[in-house]
Amino acid sequence: MEQELRSFPAGKLDKFIEHYLLPDTTFGDDVRAAVNVVCAFLKERCFQGAAHPVRVSKVVKGGSSGKGTALKGRSDADLVVFLNNLTSFEDQLNLRGEFIEEIKKQLYEVQRERHFRVKFEVQSSWWPNARSLSFKLSAPHLHQEVEFDVLPAFDVLGHVTIYSRPNPIIYACLILECVSLGKEGEFSTCFTELQRNFLKQRPTKVKSLIRLVKHWYQLCKEKLGKPLPPQYALELLTVYAWEHGSGFTEFSTAQGFRTVLELVIKYKLLRIYWTKYYDFEHQEVSNYLHRQLRKARPVILDPADPTGNVAGGNIEGWRRLAEEADVWLWYPCFMKNDGSRVSPWDVPTEVPVPFQQVDETWTCILL
Repeated sequence: MEQELRSFPAGKLDKFIEHYLLPDTTFGDDVRAAVNVVCAFLKERCFQGAAHPVRVSKVVKGGSSGKGTALKGRSDADLVVFLNNLTSFEDQLNLRGEFIEEIKKQLYEVQRERHFRVKFEVQSSWWPNARSLSFKLSAPHLHQEVEFDVLPAFDVLGHVTIYSRPNPIIYACLILECVSLGKEGEFSTCFTELQRNFLKQRPTKVKSLIRLVKHWYQLCKEKLGKPLPPQYALELLTVYAWEHGSGFTEFSTAQGFRTVLELVIKYKLLRIYWTKYYDFEHQEVSNYLHRQLRKARPVILDPADPTGNVAGGNIEGWRRLAEEADVWLWYPCFMKNDGSRVSPWDVPTEVPVPFQQVDETWTCILL
């Protein structure tokens, strides 16, 4: 697939995406059917025999299948189970292991029932308080296995729509909890619906560009082996490139692809964030954001969770990815018919940060 992508003419990258990366109808139907089975199990069956009453407030499909950016042949789904029994971020941290064990126990129980024709293959976890439970699901009516990660979470947002913007007090509490526990980015699952909506609402062609970048990232991962920056960072970088470089529903895929790779090469200059769900209006949140955005680059803040710098912590991984991106820029997939290279969009490497008005009281508390 690497040979095919790098040799594909720049003007035909849309065809490459259509033929090689877009999931077919059968794949989509399989994932939806599998998700329905697991959701029904979690809501109606899983916690019936628990020692204490457990109520599932909602189950949210996250990951690539939830965002509408799944790649062909990669049948995986993230399901975040919001439990009313988790009443704080600290509860989620301390109790999630118990709920994962209960889910695992019930999966084994249901396997023993002869009339239940769905098969679960649970993946063992070596972590005593794991964040998620991984398993594979197969059934006679499915054409392939579907891999799941189930993550228990605190329902801090309640009912969420595509227009939802959380009360800034929620973020102030999140920040205070993360700083006091030393767990920044730990509770991003609580904001899964916002992460999903942030990407799902994008035009179809933007999601196709995200698929292309993810495919390139997977090729790099297979070749380089060692840990690379999170794939989510590349997805957000793609959205950023499109927002600041084009903004139109129709654009040159090759230009968009090259722009993302150019940003990867300039990783040491990246300072990117969004104000869709949080901003600088609330003093406590503002103080924290200024501190986050002063950290060593690259900085790409999760648009749904200001405590999550999805670009941080792996400079060596960025360096390796940047070297690979530099090599790719000379491949035929970035060449026009006349032999010249496709030009990138003119995109800044940083988003301006407003002047900080410091509230000394909260600065002391949060520091």
